[in-house]
Amino acid sequence: MSKFSERIKGLFEFIKSKSFFMQLGIAILSVVVLIFLLQWWLGITTNHNQKIEVPNLAKLSLTNVETKLNELNLDYVVIDSATYNPNYPKKAVLEQNPEAGDFVKEGRKIYLTLNPSKYRDVEIPDLNGRTRRQATTHLRSIGFKVGKDVTWVRDLGKDVVRGLKYKGNKIEPKTKLPKQSTIDLILGDGN
Repeated sequence: MSKFSERIKGLFEFIKSKSFFMQLGIAILSVVVLIFLLQWWLGITTNHNQKIEVPNLAKLSLTNVETKLNELNLDYVVIDSATYNPNYPKKAVLEQNPEAGDFVKEGRKIYLTLNPSKYRDVEIPDLNGRTRRQATTHLRSIGFKVGKDVTWVRDLGKDVVRGLKYKGNKIEPKTKLPKQSTIDLILGDGN
């Protein structure tokens, strides 16, 4: 009989022995106990069954948000403000993450996006010499409204921009005005 076959025979005898089954039983029992202990420990340390429903914070001021979240033992972080929305109060919550109605654990941070206090300022471009259509399209594309109050000046170019007005006052290029402001055109009359 070769050494290899002796080793195979010895291995089979060990697998059939009481000692092997005792060690296998101890290993399985140890794994099961370890799994139950780990689940018990995770349940305690992660507040497993705790659920706090996130309130709807839309249109609330930061003071009201802070009061509401402190009552629920939640925290908040303000993310950079978004584009101004005139349908919401100034400095009110526009968006929140997690959403209202989601469930979180105690101490969770709610990320808030606030409504700025006004539209952002946009620089007035130099439109002198452009046609009425070009100027109107350009102003609307950068966020301005074009008023219907046109001022006509004597100029050879008909419907050629010769200036811009804001609230009745002439404005110069590179002036900054809030987005959505109404700008009136000063145009040549073609004479």
